[in-house]
Amino acid sequence: MGKIISIANQKGGVGKTTTAINLACSLAVLDYKTLLVDCDPQANATTGNGFDLRNVQLSVYDCLINETDVRQVILKTETPNLSLLPSHLDLVGAEIELINHPGREKKLEQVLNDIRNEYDFIIVDCSPSLGLITLNALSASDSVIIPVQCEFFALEGLGKLLNTIKIVQSKLNQKLTIEGILMTMYDGRLRLSNQVVEEVKNHFDDSVFQTIIHRNTRLGEAPSLGKPVLLYDAESTGALNYLNLAKEILQRNDMTKIKNIDKTLETEQNEH
Repeated sequence: MGKIISIANQKGGVGKTTTAINLACSLAVLDYKTLLVDCDPQANATTGNGFDLRNVQLSVYDCLINETDVRQVILKTETPNLSLLPSHLDLVGAEIELINHPGREKKLEQVLNDIRNEYDFIIVDCSPSLGLITLNALSASDSVIIPVQCEFFALEGLGKLLNTIKIVQSKLNQKLTIEGILMTMYDGRLRLSNQVVEEVKNHFDDSVFQTIIHRNTRLGEAPSLGKPVLLYDAESTGALNYLNLAKEILQRNDMTKIKNIDKTLETEQNEH
């Protein structure tokens, strides 16, 4: 049964979509069958995998509102082992349309339960809000990754998100855990970046991933070409950071014994 992991933080610009795209790609490259679910109406995880929204006929909106069979909606990406459940601007209206629906917080869970046995991992990219669609994602997930940028207001709003997670745990999804807090946009030349990392580690200790995502030009350029950074420049710092994050998640879930990760990683880097 596939593990469902949401990437969530109601604060914008912290690297949620970048993490969703590149973590999903890294897991796929390491030979784990992965589905990326785009639950953000901005649909950046969809365009970031090379899809033109004008050509996307069906999206996660249709699964939630029209009860379209999810298998009809899933798209194959350029990355082997990686599929995408795309988003669309229509998703903006989904929260209003679901508001009076019985079991409205569980719609995504119903959609994903039909297919979770077909994947090793399902990665859900959430919108920068704590609205009904994000609640759906948290209700459907086994765990959540919280990206936190290495900047002055890093901890701002984090308490609100953690409180929301506690509410979801008590009311909607008792199995939900925090997979980890991920430090993003790290610049080792700045004293502030190091101070923020220390502060977050002091607050959250073992919940913080050892892997830190550095500021990286290639990471910023890749979405404009509709590619995960691993397909754009496999030797870049950004690509290696996300491969390391994927390895750390596999280790945390005791899944590394299933695949020879180091061998797969070495092969992939040689190919690029």
